[in-house]
Amino acid sequence: MRIVAGQFKGRPIQAPKTDATRPTSDRARESLFNMIAHADWAPPLEGARILDLFAGSGALGFEALSRGGSFCVFVETAHAAMTVLRKNLAALGVGDTGKTQRRSAADLGEMPAALGAKFDIAFLDPPYKKRLVEPCLKSLIEGGWLVPDALVVVETAVDEAPGFDAWELVAERESGAAKFWFLKRA
Repeated sequence: MRIVAGQFKGRPIQAPKTDATRPTSDRARESLFNMIAHADWAPPLEGARILDLFAGSGALGFEALSRGGSFCVFVETAHAAMTVLRKNLAALGVGDTGKTQRRSAADLGEMPAALGAKFDIAFLDPPYKKRLVEPCLKSLIEGGWLVPDALVVVETAVDEAPGFDAWELVAERESGAAKFWFLKRA
């Protein structure tokens, strides 16, 4: 797996060697970030504060940092994934612009003040078919993690159709077995 574009283009990143994570493919990430870069409903990546929930390898967050994101918090609970995230942070030299948080994305709680300003873009890539999307979206709102016009990108299996109460679906796109849903607060 590698970073597709930007400052770290071509740089490899590790993925946890476990079946518990399913990294977003290079091709799907390229399509996803090209869509964000050219959409009038998406905030600019340049200078954006990013949340990577169910981060796994951190591929989405690292891609965002590579393309100009200013700061990323990688949220993960799995020990193996946290170990790999920290290795990837060190290998890319982004320890000052990327932080890990070991917590449940479905129960984030209040955003810690130490993390600074709220986030512009959140990537939500939960295990498929576990019904985690709705509680995660609710947790983002209740914990005050996002700026009012934030973009949330949800990845699900193609045949999943989660509910998006309190959110406006601004776009969707399929990529192989994955489907990306692009949401803004309603």
